[in-house]
Amino acid sequence: MILILSGKDDDSVEMVVPELVKRDAEFLWWDPGDYPAGATISSRLTGGSWRHTLRADGRAYDCSRFTAIWNRHPTRPRAPGVTDDGHRRYVEKMAAILLQGWEHTLAGRWLPARSLDVFRTQNKLVNLGVAAALGFTTPDTLVTNDDEDLIPFWEEAGGELIAKEVEFVEFRVDGEDHSHYTTPITRRRLTDRHRLALSPAILQPYVSKAVELRIMVVGERVFAAEIHSQGSRATRYDYRHYEQTFSTYAVHRLPVEVERRCLELTAALGLNYGCIDMILTPEGEYVYLEINPAGQWGWIESATGLPVSAAIADWLTATEHPGESA
Repeated sequence: MILILSGKDDDSVEMVVPELVKRDAEFLWWDPGDYPAGATISSRLTGGSWRHTLRADGRAYDCSRFTAIWNRHPTRPRAPGVTDDGHRRYVEKMAAILLQGWEHTLAGRWLPARSLDVFRTQNKLVNLGVAAALGFTTPDTLVTNDDEDLIPFWEEAGGELIAKEVEFVEFRVDGEDHSHYTTPITRRRLTDRHRLALSPAILQPYVSKAVELRIMVVGERVFAAEIHSQGSRATRYDYRHYEQTFSTYAVHRLPVEVERRCLELTAALGLNYGCIDMILTPEGEYVYLEINPAGQWGWIESATGLPVSAAIADWLTATEHPGESA
């Protein structure tokens, strides 16, 4: 049986479910955000190992039956019935700690990995370092909250410097949603460099782009797509700005060496899935940017026909159907 951990509004899961149905796969789609208020987990240590029972949606599930776990995009534990803010935070924190232990002691194959491993590997300092060690071309990178380091690095880059958040996070200020995208550091922006003190940033020289690449690794399979983002100023520095309005897409054939390194990277990070973002420069050089262990692929599949959903379903059902490739 396959366990899918994700919110019930996840369009990516909706794309894979029909593929699982085609394969006659038994699966449970459960959101850990229902725990502890709407679901229970009982764990008993006996005979030298843990035995877990998950009760959700009116049924009890023996967790030893889960042959593969897709840790897609679970929401955090919630206790909406607890009205006191401090007490609710305590309850939700304890629930999160227990879920981490449950994950760690839950057998089965994980896509991409357990939550603590996902959290570790999506850190740009971690995956950039591993990628560089494997031979990827990576931009010269400075991560700092010391504004005195900014101007010398800006000058080294000839004034062509970009800033990224350590992690892409959406947040609310005065009731409005905000997020930070990749931003060019102009001379005018240098006057605001004191803001680094409380908001560490990733700084890199700007890398010219012929196209941007999103590379999806599923087990031992690699799918690459071109994102033609340079036709508009809105998407020049970060295609996530209006990407489906101004960008076009195409299937990309990676050189054998680059594809091999993509597989080595996910393996080195302990992942069975990852979305790798790269730049193909006008000179034909492949430059690594980052890997997202829970990266999106749905819009790429819709635009290019790359069968990522089918590959995920194949990976999840490989244990139940040994004749299929993982």
